[in-house]
Amino acid sequence: MRIAAGIRGTKRAQRLSLIAAIGIGAMAFTGCSAINQQSTAMEVTVSDGVHLDMGKLELRNVLIISEAAGKPGRVAGSFYNDADSDITLTISGAAGSQTEITVKPGVPLILSTASDQAILSTVEQPPGSVETVELRQSGAGSETASLKVPVLDGTLAEYKNLVPTAAPTTEAAAEATPTATATP
Repeated sequence: MRIAAGIRGTKRAQRLSLIAAIGIGAMAFTGCSAINQQSTAMEVTVSDGVHLDMGKLELRNVLIISEAAGKPGRVAGSFYNDADSDITLTISGAAGSQTEITVKPGVPLILSTASDQAILSTVEQPPGSVETVELRQSGAGSETASLKVPVLDGTLAEYKNLVPTAAPTTEAAAEATPTATATP
């Protein structure tokens, strides 16, 4: 550099080339976003369940909680009706099992407690897999769809109380009922 120090305009040329190098480097490092989709612009489901839009009915974080394959399964999730009248959703699973829910307009229906009665009598797939359910909407429009819904069990604390238990049969209830006996 000492040789070039005596030449007029050398410092200026060095500064300009440094600025140009920084500019080219900045464009090279930030140019990736010009050809790749931004990850913040992608819609993803960040929950245990899945989502689906059926016309005016929105299904969010839908999943089934069941003890095992062949056992009952509770449908959990959020449902929102954007129509002006009630929408009835029939969810059909394996072996003819089905449940029905009614979603009021403008009010989210959240199925997330043990008192919610949206229960399929039989779930074909074991926890950790995916069950295909058929959906039929009636009321404000009529649509059908298939949805692959994850099946979970009570391993996670937030689902432990949601695992449905088998309802006692009439025979079992009769056997469990104590009878009074007369004592002499």
